Amino acid sequence: MTIVKTKEKHHFQAEIKQLLRLMVNSLYSNKEIFLRELISNASDALDKLRFEALKQPELLQKDSELKIQITADKSNKTITVSDNGIGMSEQEVTDHLGTIAKSGTQEFLSALTGDKAKDLSLIGQFGVGFYSSFIVADTVTVKTQRAGSSDENAVEWESDGQGEFTVTSIRKSNRGTDVILHLKADEKELLDDFKLRTLIHKYSDHIRFPILMVKRDEKGKETHTYETINKATALWIRPRSEIKEEEYKEFYKHVAHDFEDPLLWTHNKVEGKLEYTTLLYIPKRAPFGLWLRDHKHGLKLYVQRVFILDEVEQFLPFYLRFVRGVVDTNDLPLNISREILQKSKAVETIKSAITKRVLDLLEETAQNDPKTYAEVWKEFGAVLKEGPAEDITNREKIAKLLRFSSTKDDQETPSHALTDYLSRMRFSQKNIYYVSADSFLAARNSPHLEIFRKKEIEVLLLHDRIDEWLIASLQNFDGKSFQSVAQGALDLGSVADKVDTKERAKTEEEFKDLIDRVKKVLSEDVKDVRTTERLTTSPACLVADEQGITSQMERILKAAGQPLPTGKPIFELNPHHVLVKRIKSEVNPSRFEEWIHVLFDQAVLAEGGHLKDPARFVQRINHFLQELAWVK
Repeated sequence: MTIVKTKEKHHFQAEIKQLLRLMVNSLYSNKEIFLRELISNASDALDKLRFEALKQPELLQKDSELKIQITADKSNKTITVSDNGIGMSEQEVTDHLGTIAKSGTQEFLSALTGDKAKDLSLIGQFGVGFYSSFIVADTVTVKTQRAGSSDENAVEWESDGQGEFTVTSIRKSNRGTDVILHLKADEKELLDDFKLRTLIHKYSDHIRFPILMVKRDEKGKETHTYETINKATALWIRPRSEIKEEEYKEFYKHVAHDFEDPLLWTHNKVEGKLEYTTLLYIPKRAPFGLWLRDHKHGLKLYVQRVFILDEVEQFLPFYLRFVRGVVDTNDLPLNISREILQKSKAVETIKSAITKRVLDLLEETAQNDPKTYAEVWKEFGAVLKEGPAEDITNREKIAKLLRFSSTKDDQETPSHALTDYLSRMRFSQKNIYYVSADSFLAARNSPHLEIFRKKEIEVLLLHDRIDEWLIASLQNFDGKSFQSVAQGALDLGSVADKVDTKERAKTEEEFKDLIDRVKKVLSEDVKDVRTTERLTTSPACLVADEQGITSQMERILKAAGQPLPTGKPIFELNPHHVLVKRIKSEVNPSRFEEWIHVLFDQAVLAEGGHLKDPARFVQRINHFLQELAWVK
C-alpha cells in the first residue's frame, strides 16, 4: 500500500511575489517568450540527465531517446511542455520553484524602476525562466519525477502565482517533468497548432533535442504519431554559412537566458592537435551579478556534443567573465570534472585561444564599428580595465581596447583610445599625461591641468576607482610612460619653453624667504614646499612625491582598509598669483599663518580630500570675507 502525502501549502519567497508582479506587467507585450523559456529549461534537464547517465547508465535504460514534447489541449485550454530529463525531487521542487537562489536578488529588485522598457532589460539580465509561464497562464501545474527514483516518489507543484503554491506527492509513470499551463481566458490563440509550431521555429529551432508535436494528416486532423518540429542539431556544429543571423541570436537567448539580442558573436572551429568548436557572445547588457564575486559565470562545456558542465570558468580569464557561449571539444574525457579542468594543459591551450579570439573580436569591432564598440565599452569597460593586471600576455592588446575621457573635448563618456592620444601628442613629448579624481568633474577641473591647457597639451581624465590600478599595471604604452600631472616635479621635457626654465630659476630665488616661512607653518603636514609653474589661475596645489602615491590612490587604499604608505604631500605655490604675492608681503605672523592654512585646506579640497578641521577652515574663510566686506 502506498502512502500519499496530503497537499502541503507553502508561501512564495517575498522576492518571487514581487518579481512575478513586475514580470507579468513588463513582459506582457513579449509574452511569446514563455514557450522559449520552458523549452530551454526542458533542454537543460535533458542535458543534465545525459551527463549523470555517464556515471549511471541505468538512468537511461527505460527511455533512452531524449526528447521534448509540446501538447495543446483545446478542450481543457492547456499547453503542456514535457521532457524525459533529470526531473526533480520534492526538495528540489520546493527550492527551485519557491525561491530565487541567486546572490544579489534584493539588489536586482531594488534596481527595478517601474519603467517597463528599463525593467524588461533588467529582468532579461536576471533571468526568470519558469516564472514566465504566469504571463499567459492563471494557474501552472508541474508534475515531475527525479531520474532514478520510483513512480511513487513523483511530485506535483501547483500555483496561481498570487503568493502561495502547493506540493503533493503523486504517482508518475515516467521520469522527467511536465509543465501544464492553464491558459488565461484571452490566450486561446496559443492553442492553435500552427501558432505553436511557428513559435518553436522562431525561438527554439536551435535546440539540439527533438521537439515533438502530434502529426497531422492532409486534412489537418491529429494522428497518433509525433513529428519533430525543430532541426534538432547542435547549432554550433553546423557550418557558419548555413546559420542565419536570427538563429545565432535565438541560440544566444537560450544559452544566456537573456531576453535581448547579443551585440556580437564569433563562431569558430579549430582542427589540429586539439579539436574544438566555440560559439561566443558579447551581451548587449552587463549580465546581472557581473560585480558579485560569488556569482557564477563562464561557458557551457560540451565534450563530443554531450553536455558536461555549466558556467565553466576555466576557459576565460576573470576580466572576460561577461562573455557567454559554448565550448565543444573532442580532446577531454566525458567524465571530466571541474577539478581536473583546472590541471588540464588542453584547457589552458583552449583558454589562451578563446581569450585571443574575444580580444580580436573586440579590436575588430573597435576599428570597423566604433558605434557598437562604444556600447561594449559602456557596459563592460570597467571589467576590461581589470585585464592588464590579470593578463600580462595580452596586456598590449587590452591596452588598445581601453577608452578614456580627455581634455581634448571634456566629454564624460570615455571615447579616446591610447593610440588616438599618441597620434595627437606634441612633437618629442615623452609621456602620456593623466590626472585622476573621484569624479569626472573633479578631474576636469583639477588645478593640475592649468599649465597643460595653457600649452595645449592633452591630458587623460581618469575618474573610475579602478583607473589608478589600471595605470599602475600598464606603466607604459607603445614606448611612452604614463605620468600623473599631480605627482613629482613637473617635467614637460622639450615641450617646455626655454624661457620657462630661466624664469623659474629667477622666481625660486625671489620667493626663497616665503618658502622657508611656509615650511615652518606646515612642517607637520607636508614633506616640502616649493614654487610651481604648473598653475596659472590657482594659488596653490598639493603634489604627490615622485616615489609616493597620488591622493586618489591613497583614498582608494584607505576605503579598502589597506595599510597606507607613510609619506606627506608636497605643497606648491603659484608665484604669479595675486594672493601669493600678497601673502609674501604679510609681516603679521598670525595673519600669515591663517592665510597659509586657508591655501593649504583649499588645495586639499581641490584634490578631493577631507579636511582635518572643516569648522576651523570655515571660520578662517568667514574672517577674511568679513574683512573684505568691511565688517566692523
